[in-house]
Amino acid sequence: MVRALLDGKKTQTRRAFSTRMIDLMYVAAHAGEVSYFVDQGFMEPNDASYVIDFCPHGQAGDRLWVRETWGVISHVLDQACNLIDWVPDRPAAAISEMPFGQGYYSGYVIYAADGSYEWAGNDDGDGEPRSAWHPSIHMPRAASRILLEIVSVRVERLKAITEADARAEGVSATGWQPSYSNPDNAGGDESMSAVDAFCELWESINGADSWVANPWVWVVEFKRVTP
Repeated sequence: MVRALLDGKKTQTRRAFSTRMIDLMYVAAHAGEVSYFVDQGFMEPNDASYVIDFCPHGQAGDRLWVRETWGVISHVLDQACNLIDWVPDRPAAAISEMPFGQGYYSGYVIYAADGSYEWAGNDDGDGEPRSAWHPSIHMPRAASRILLEIVSVRVERLKAITEADARAEGVSATGWQPSYSNPDNAGGDESMSAVDAFCELWESINGADSWVANPWVWVVEFKRVTP
């Protein structure tokens, strides 16, 4: 999805409601004397605009910074195993004394979404390649290169997603192999829509049958802005 963000193809994200969120909505519905309930007593979210105030992912105008798999390069080994300054040959962000862990980094931040990279040499000096990628969850704010601004927030059922919305999630049918995990597309159609591709992506993240469950989701629409 990082590549889709960089290419401007991903402008939406969906997040399932937590059980706690549904409980809050139920209480809010009672407090506001909202009479229209569905799904065993839970309110229809779109019938009360104040539900948007509960969104844990932000509101229109808020900004979100994106974490991704990253690493830092300052020096590399030359043919004689001498340390020399690294000259960027791929997208890289210069940093100086960026706090991380118990110390700090200086050099250049690089990103796994731009392709693989092997650091030549290791602490034993035998020249064997090694990897020094850090998981996205450990990325500090200073290393982030993608800043998003929320344009709108709404709530809907997961399966209400349209073909245009699925493409805005950053997926496409290209490169996906139909597995027909989406029961709404049964019947032997050999083509795969963006909705089918999103269904497979959703289930790969949230587990089997998570699409069939058709939960309420937050739909957060955003645009990329200059950090």
